[in-house]
Amino acid sequence: MEEKIYGLLGRKLGHSYSVPIHKKLGNDKYKLYELEPEQLGDFIRRNDIGGLNVTIPYKVDAMKFCDEISPEALAIGSVNTIVNRNGKVYGYNTDKFGFCHMLKQGGINVNGKKVLVLGSGGASKTACFCVKELGAKSLFVISRSGEDNYENLEKHYDAEIIINTTPVGMYPNNGAAAIDLSNFKKCVGVADMIYNPLRTKFLMDAQELGIANVGGLSMLVAQAKMADEYFFDKKTDDSVLGKITDELAKDSENIVLIGMPGSGKTTVGKELAKITGREILEADEMIVKAAGKSIPEIFAEGGEPAFRAIESEILELCGKQAGKIIVTGGGAVTVEKNYAFLKQNGRIYEIMRDISLLETDGRPLSKGKDLSEMYKKRRPMYDAFRDTFVENSTTAAETAENIRRDFYENSRD
Repeated sequence: MEEKIYGLLGRKLGHSYSVPIHKKLGNDKYKLYELEPEQLGDFIRRNDIGGLNVTIPYKVDAMKFCDEISPEALAIGSVNTIVNRNGKVYGYNTDKFGFCHMLKQGGINVNGKKVLVLGSGGASKTACFCVKELGAKSLFVISRSGEDNYENLEKHYDAEIIINTTPVGMYPNNGAAAIDLSNFKKCVGVADMIYNPLRTKFLMDAQELGIANVGGLSMLVAQAKMADEYFFDKKTDDSVLGKITDELAKDSENIVLIGMPGSGKTTVGKELAKITGREILEADEMIVKAAGKSIPEIFAEGGEPAFRAIESEILELCGKQAGKIIVTGGGAVTVEKNYAFLKQNGRIYEIMRDISLLETDGRPLSKGKDLSEMYKKRRPMYDAFRDTFVENSTTAAETAENIRRDFYENSRD
């Protein structure tokens, strides 16, 4: 019997979490298939296709190659799931189920509210369909060239719910947001279909403004569960959704260590790497490699500003990665923008140690100095960056175990 193909179809898929999700659902055959537009039709019509998910930018174009399309997918105007049954290609939309699940998980109620949907592609069509079905008072699609666009957004500053369906802020172009959320004074809920990074700038802006918000990971898991049901003609209980989402989030989230110079971050980080099997990214080591010179030499030639500039570049690269242990330098918290780099995919731990025990060798800002003044100045900065703290007062192994335990209980808070 011919082996069937299962996987995700798109143009650029380096950011995708779909393979581990479908593996958790029991499908070890699921793979990623990156295709150019001219390859789309021939691939979808292959006889060995078992089931495919379809993502950006093919959710609308894929409809042309389906023999039958479900009424819901036709009403929405896009397909994200394709199944080949006996040579006949069927198209479905499981994003609707995923989208509604995401809103529910985020506690976002669109009923009776003015809703803005950012973007006009296939994902937007799903969001609009769901929002109307859920009873939104009014709905406006914001696109680059439509009647409602980014140049005349001020007429919609009274929007209460805002949904991002664009790829703005998605890996590897982290740190961008399609709009300035601070202009929307009546906004009470924000949803972002992006799931990598875990916390987009759009979501972190909402968090800072005290607005309820939810990212796309729960939507991704929910739509995948429903797609798997179509692939294999089976029913999976919705109770698996929370479990898989939590597992995937924990696998993806970084463990970030901050703290005073000499507090033991590197030693604790290495112990964490041993007990978790995660790769450790040591910022200072990466700075030395990138600059081609030691940290004292960087300080001697360009002073602290030169060092901080390189450090921020390194932390930006580290923060985009997933499932790592990131060990920062003691002064990383002195540059405000580093917080977003680290928090977007991370839970941040401050390693605390008695000042009298801090090591100073090889540290240009610490050596031969009273560290109490530095600590007093940086204390508010550590407080602002950290999610929690861990005392490093016994052994590095014990401190690492305390972090590991907390991380698996509290990641994604």
